[in-house]
Amino acid sequence: MEIKILGPGCPKCKQTEDLVKAVVAETRVDAKVEKVSDLMKIAGHGVFGTPAVVVDGEVKSVGKVPTKEEIKAWIGK
Repeated sequence: MEIKILGPGCPKCKQTEDLVKAVVAETRVDAKVEKVSDLMKIAGHGVFGTPAVVVDGEVKSVGKVPTKEEIKAWIGK
């Protein structure tokens, strides 16, 4: 599983990244978590608000910090 956190590095982007990593560790899901800061790559996902979360190429969240429950649902836990 590949999870991308899209954002330039704002506090909400960092919070989202930390939360996703915590849920992945807690659930022991085999996932690669990648932070994407390049604005052209972010726009390439059709995302124009950050933070955003992309799971296996599918945009799951845009413009807000997701909850742990939302993240768990996206990764199937």
